[in-house]
Amino acid sequence: MKPIQVGLLGIGTVGSGTFNVLRRNQEEIRRRAGRGIEITMVADLDVARARAVVGEGVTVVSDAREVIANPDIDIVIELIGGYGIAKALVMEAISAGKHVVTANKALLAVHGTEIFAAASARGVIVAFEAAVAGGIPIIKALREGLAANHIEWIAGIINGTTNFILSEMRDKGLDFEVVLKEAQRLGYAEADPSFDIEGVDAAHKATIMSAIAFGVPVQFHKAHVEGITKLSATDIRYAEQLGYRIKLLGITKRAPKGIELRVHPSLVPAKRLLANVEGAMNAVVVHGDAVGTTLYYGKGAGSEPTASAVIADLVDVTRLHTADPHHRVPHLAFQPDAMSDLPVLPMSEVITSYYLRMRVADEAGVLAKVTGVLALNGISIDAVLQREADEVGGEGATSTDLIILTHDTREGTMDTVLAELQSLPTVLSPIVRIRKEELR
Repeated sequence: MKPIQVGLLGIGTVGSGTFNVLRRNQEEIRRRAGRGIEITMVADLDVARARAVVGEGVTVVSDAREVIANPDIDIVIELIGGYGIAKALVMEAISAGKHVVTANKALLAVHGTEIFAAASARGVIVAFEAAVAGGIPIIKALREGLAANHIEWIAGIINGTTNFILSEMRDKGLDFEVVLKEAQRLGYAEADPSFDIEGVDAAHKATIMSAIAFGVPVQFHKAHVEGITKLSATDIRYAEQLGYRIKLLGITKRAPKGIELRVHPSLVPAKRLLANVEGAMNAVVVHGDAVGTTLYYGKGAGSEPTASAVIADLVDVTRLHTADPHHRVPHLAFQPDAMSDLPVLPMSEVITSYYLRMRVADEAGVLAKVTGVLALNGISIDAVLQREADEVGGEGATSTDLIILTHDTREGTMDTVLAELQSLPTVLSPIVRIRKEELR
């Protein structure tokens, strides 16, 4: 059978990895897919660099629309990234009857509902395994492997840059800004790392997983997003003393009144597998009613790990190329006419537990005042750690750190309590709040 022909838009790190892995493992891939898969056309603004990667026998152009317009191209791989030209090209490829494979989590998290609707109407596939957690096959696991389950929650370390920074902060006792510079020097962080360190990248991925897990539209604009820029080595050290590690988690959870969708730093018990994911690695925990808790671990970025996911999508599309569109796995796991309208809860309605650190005056009665405020608002305490003043500020210090772990409470209630605590004259600096996830 004639090989299926693929056009590649963008041949940077992931694009070159995809081309090289596909060429290196072409015989194995052909045996799996049932026919050959060949990248026969590449579009990249840097034509000379693209030609150096692909060599002879592949058409290289600077205009991506030439690839889409080519009637011989069956599948278009979009690896340009971003929301702008990438969206226009994906929609044009769908309109032209091409299947699309993309690693563009930002595009799908923001415009996925529109893109999937267009693809369904045109009878083509949009495949996106590489959009979440790089080489980890989490999309296939959620869509197919766990299809029997009522998914209850997902929690993931889904941004390698932030996990590397947090690991270094814990191991070396360094503050955020110092480790960020080192991460940039080593190539783990971009020159402008905002999407990573502010939690946006993780929120894009959590949004996609949430849609697949619960059969709801992608709703990135409703996600609660916090990054790691305000974390200090002090809190990482105290967390460790209390038996926890701090990780940036993407969390989506089924709740009685809707769905939680949030990204923020979290204290995770040190005994949990997720707490022991170090460096730039990714891991996702999924809890289903039938299967229980499952863990997916691996490289969440990089040239060939991400290429692995792109090519897995190419194989899937090749297998289903001639299948009746109604018999394919739906883009978001659930049939389009069976999607749910479960609301995404505002953060004020989320129920979780908390780590609180406050610098307080070193005088009698302070702890009683603080715990009294918590008690009056129905917040119970799980643990208290009070440092000696000279441990915090040296000999003769007049202030100390008070660390409290709470049991579950509603976020809105905690907001009210923190405002009340902050107004106490014995609380001397802004209170640090970090959410705590037991992941039972």
